Amino acid sequence: MTASVSRPGIVHLVERTPQLAGAEMVAALVPPPQFADATFDTYRADPAYPSQQEGKDLLLAFCGAGEPVKGGFFRKAKRPEVKPGVYLDGGFGVGKTHLLASVYHAMPARRKYFGSFIEYTALVGALGYKNTVELFRGSDLLCIDEFELDDPGDTMVMTRLLAELVSTGTRLAATSNTPPNALGEGRFAAQDFLREIHAMSASFQTIRIDGTDYRHRTLDGHATTLTDTEYENAIADAAASGPASDDAFRDLIAHLARVHPSRYIRLIEGLSVIGLRDVEVFTDQSAALRFVAFIDRVYDAELPIRATGVTLDLVFPEEMLAGGYRKKYLRAISRLVASTLS
Repeated sequence: MTASVSRPGIVHLVERTPQLAGAEMVAALVPPPQFADATFDTYRADPAYPSQQEGKDLLLAFCGAGEPVKGGFFRKAKRPEVKPGVYLDGGFGVGKTHLLASVYHAMPARRKYFGSFIEYTALVGALGYKNTVELFRGSDLLCIDEFELDDPGDTMVMTRLLAELVSTGTRLAATSNTPPNALGEGRFAAQDFLREIHAMSASFQTIRIDGTDYRHRTLDGHATTLTDTEYENAIADAAASGPASDDAFRDLIAHLARVHPSRYIRLIEGLSVIGLRDVEVFTDQSAALRFVAFIDRVYDAELPIRATGVTLDLVFPEEMLAGGYRKKYLRAISRLVASTLS
């Protein structure tokens, strides 16, 4: 078992008990750091996947910035009808979040918000449903990244919230992931989304974004694990330039159960690297799902991960990958691979 690294500049996440008020949660509803400057101009559509450029053009029209062109999606005489909501459907790492952030930045709106599905549902939990509706009422745009369909309760809460906001003029943009190499990829995810928000389906235009996971285009597809000595050196080196965390994997997983997922962003605040010792395979699905939410925040913060033990792309056993949370686990694996190699 790897010993805890105890040196200046090294902190332990299990000793942090972050607090986050509702006002702070609202203030954080902006694109994550890596997409703070994302625009349609910086989105590089892959010529091998025409749907990327087509999706970009449709979103430009949604924002009111698209120019009519001959043929294709736009006609010179008149723009197509623009629905109040757009849903970006596609696999992992094909640029959906970049496009969603581009919508946020391009939309000429006074009040606009950008957050993940879990951030919005956490806000409802913190403020209450009625107060959340009043908070967002009159807003111009809500961007929802990684809309989740696997929790019926959260999905219906978001359905009600979005329906109330659309009725008062708020425009919506959402993304969701489709498992790569799945039978009928794309169609089923879109159908699930529209079925779950059946009362609002007419308000959404589905935009398909095909492509390969950009995080894996130059990677071998596996997370990196270190020896004990390599790990100690990596954490010590990182701590020399900024705070680095060092925790036993099992201890961190237990601690995540005591911290609300909405506060995970504060748990990793100010760090330069995340250190995880003695990584092991999950046996409890609730613990695995909390780890997925944690990795989402780590990835958004662009923090590298250094780890020993089981490679992080193998922490979710086959029975979990074959279940109803498959999309969440595959997204986390994609992000874990990228984070250990950064």
